[in-house]
Amino acid sequence: MRALGARARAAAQAVREAPGEQRSAALAAIADALAAMQDDILSSNSADVKAAQARALTPAFIDRLTLTPARFEAMVAGVRTIAALPDPVGAVTASWTGPQGLAFSRVRTPIGVIGIIFESRPNVAADAGALSLRAGNCVILRGGSDSVRSVAAIGEALRRGLARAGLPADAIQIVPSPDRAAVGMMLAGLYGAIDVIVPRGGKSLVARVQDEARVPVFAHLDGVCHTYVHAGADPEKAVAVTVNAKMRRVSVCGATETLLIDRAAAPALLPRIAAALREAGCTLRGDEDARAIVAMDAASEEDWGAEYLDAILSVRIVQGLEEAIAHIARYGSAHTDAIITEDDAAADAFLKRVDSAIVLHNASTQFADGGEFGFGGEIGIATGRLHARGPVGAEQLTIFKYVVRGDGTVRP
Repeated sequence: MRALGARARAAAQAVREAPGEQRSAALAAIADALAAMQDDILSSNSADVKAAQARALTPAFIDRLTLTPARFEAMVAGVRTIAALPDPVGAVTASWTGPQGLAFSRVRTPIGVIGIIFESRPNVAADAGALSLRAGNCVILRGGSDSVRSVAAIGEALRRGLARAGLPADAIQIVPSPDRAAVGMMLAGLYGAIDVIVPRGGKSLVARVQDEARVPVFAHLDGVCHTYVHAGADPEKAVAVTVNAKMRRVSVCGATETLLIDRAAAPALLPRIAAALREAGCTLRGDEDARAIVAMDAASEEDWGAEYLDAILSVRIVQGLEEAIAHIARYGSAHTDAIITEDDAAADAFLKRVDSAIVLHNASTQFADGGEFGFGGEIGIATGRLHARGPVGAEQLTIFKYVVRGDGTVRP
C-alpha cells in the first residue's frame, strides 16, 4: 500500500501537467479498451454475481453488483462523454484588477490524488477513474470484496488506455487487497499520498470513513428521498412521476423512499398512485390517514427515515406545503427531493426552502445522476456543505488557486 501511494503521488505531477488534449485522448483510449475487454469484464462480473448469489445476498445488492450488457454500454458511453467534456483544468472562474494594479485570476486546478472507497457497484471504477483523469487527478480505487473480479478487469482496461495515450498507468490504481486494513491506511492518508477521500456505499461504510478519516471527505450520505404530491398536481404527472421515482430502479440512491401527498388531493389521487405502484410490485407502508384511504401496511416511526433500496414505499398525508417541507427537514438526508404541482408559487417555495443537494419540480428523483446532469457520470451525490454538493463530476474534482500578475508591484 505504501508503494501504491508513492506511485500515485509520482504520477500526479505528470497528469497535472499533461495538456487537456492528452487527457482527452487517454479517456478515448480507455473507452476503447473497455469496449475491447467487454467479454472479459462481463465474465468477471458474472463470477462475482454468482458468488454473491451463493452467499444469499439481497436482491437489491445483487442488482447493484450486476453489469448487464446495457449497463456496460452505458458505462462505456459515459467515459466517451467525459472525454468530450470541456477540460476544467486551467479554466478561469473569475478575474479582476485591484486598485494597486495587480491582475487577479481564480483558476481551476487538480486536487491531486483522490482515494475512492466503494462497495458493490463495479461501474464506479470506470466513472471515478475517468472523472478523476478529466480533472487532472490521479485516483486510488478500493472496491468491495464482492466486486473484486469485476473491478480488477475494469481497472486493467483503464490502465491500458492510459498507457496507450502516453500517461502513467499508475494514474489509476486498484487496491489489490480486500483486507479492511487497506481501507484504514487510505483513511489515514496513505503516508501523505491521498489528498481527499470519497466514500461510495452504505451507512456503515460512510460512518467509518467519517469517523476515521484524517484527510478531507466528500460525504455521500444515504438517499432518503421524497416525492411530494401537492394539491395542485396534475393527476397523470403525479402517477407517472411517483412510479418512476420509486420503481425505475429501486436500488439507486435517488429512488424515492417516502411519498408525501396533500390531504386535499389524497382521496382522488392516492388510490390511483397506489394501484400503479402495486402493479409495478411495490409494497406500501402508510400513516393512519393514508390507510384510511387505501389499505396498506402500517408505517412505523423508523420508516420515515428509512432508505429501503427495495420495492417498499412509505406514504404520509400532509396538510400542505409547510408540513411537507417540515417532514423533509426532519427525516430527509439532504439528498434529492421533488414536488409535483402545476402551482408555480408552491413549486418555487419548495425549490427555495428545501435544503437538499438536488430539488426537482415535476420530475423524478431518479434524475439524481451525474450522467443525467451532463457530467458523463459521477463518483457520488455529495450531501455535505463544503466544496462539492450534488453530483460530483469532473469540475467538482478540481479546486482553485489564485494567479496574480504585477509589473514590479510592491506593497506600501
